[in-house]
Amino acid sequence: MRQNARRARTRGQLRKTNLTMFLPLLAVVGVVVVAFDARNWWEAAVLATGVVATLVAFVRWAADDLLRVAPIALAVTAAVWAFGTLAGEGRMAFFGISFVGALTVPRLSRWRIWAAVALVGYVAAAGAARLLVTDEEVPEVLVRYVFIPAGITVVMIGFMFPNKRFYDIVAELEEAREREAELAVIRERVRFAGDLHDIQGHTLHVVKLKTALARKLVDSDAERAKQELREIHDLVSDTITQTKELAYAQRRLNLSAELENARNLFEAAGIDVRVDREADVDQRVGELLGQVLRETTTNILRHAQATQVRIALSASSISIVNDGAQRAPVPELRGLAALAQRVAADGGELSVDQHDGEFRTAAEFPTRAVFPNRAEAPG
Repeated sequence: MRQNARRARTRGQLRKTNLTMFLPLLAVVGVVVVAFDARNWWEAAVLATGVVATLVAFVRWAADDLLRVAPIALAVTAAVWAFGTLAGEGRMAFFGISFVGALTVPRLSRWRIWAAVALVGYVAAAGAARLLVTDEEVPEVLVRYVFIPAGITVVMIGFMFPNKRFYDIVAELEEAREREAELAVIRERVRFAGDLHDIQGHTLHVVKLKTALARKLVDSDAERAKQELREIHDLVSDTITQTKELAYAQRRLNLSAELENARNLFEAAGIDVRVDREADVDQRVGELLGQVLRETTTNILRHAQATQVRIALSASSISIVNDGAQRAPVPELRGLAALAQRVAADGGELSVDQHDGEFRTAAEFPTRAVFPNRAEAPG
């Protein structure tokens, strides 16, 4: 869902850029074509129909939906060019068929070269048909109605093929970015699995050995067997505690390492990251702040459609702000809820709020809680 939303957002941005830059220009060119070529109102109506078909085709091309309307747009603009050469003075009426054809040909899955040749051939042939209905000099007709229209059509097709490749590259970059984000999540899972193995693997092996030893000693040395069982109990209890701490991201964390890990995860997901450090974080709160950062990073990657993240650190606080928040009540985030209890137990406060599409997670420890013997944190 999140990947599809990002792709849709990227396509939307490209569409908006294309429409903003080129649609007004096309409209102006269309007005010029009608103004210069139309000799009466019905010729103006015919030429205007071609202009409208061209604009519609461009809008659908920008929305990546051209092929659905291309046949109609090509038929209309081709008819307008034939009308301009045979029934009017439409030396610029090729504008529509050349532009719509140049948009359509690179989008075809097969026979692109033959389609390009057919398009240029039609433009030239329709222009040459002018010789059948006019007394103008042959060289003049060939230049105005054949060579210039066909040449411009070739140039436009040649321009649109690299443009199509550009869009393909953008799509490939989006896919690569998504794969990087998936790999980043996989690396995080592997890291978690490694931590879990470190906690439980050795313990289970020792428990197995001690259980076998206790079974041998239960008849010959009951006291020694009881001692082994007590050690097994303590070892299992300690492992359960460590596993819970790992599950709730409560193992000792290095804030700098978590900050770098968060930066890498966000960048792999295509999210712009900015980090502001006002001061070095006090070691007594650095672990909890690191846990807040880790949990918030996970929440952003899972639940938001962020494009920007701002992380601010002071000696006793952290603030993470991301855009792309869903326009809905603040969701229940169980990981942060558990952390909020721990932060509160250590004298701090964890807060989350949402405003204007931005989600802010902040944890702050009062100066007195961090530096009980000083009025202010060190500068």
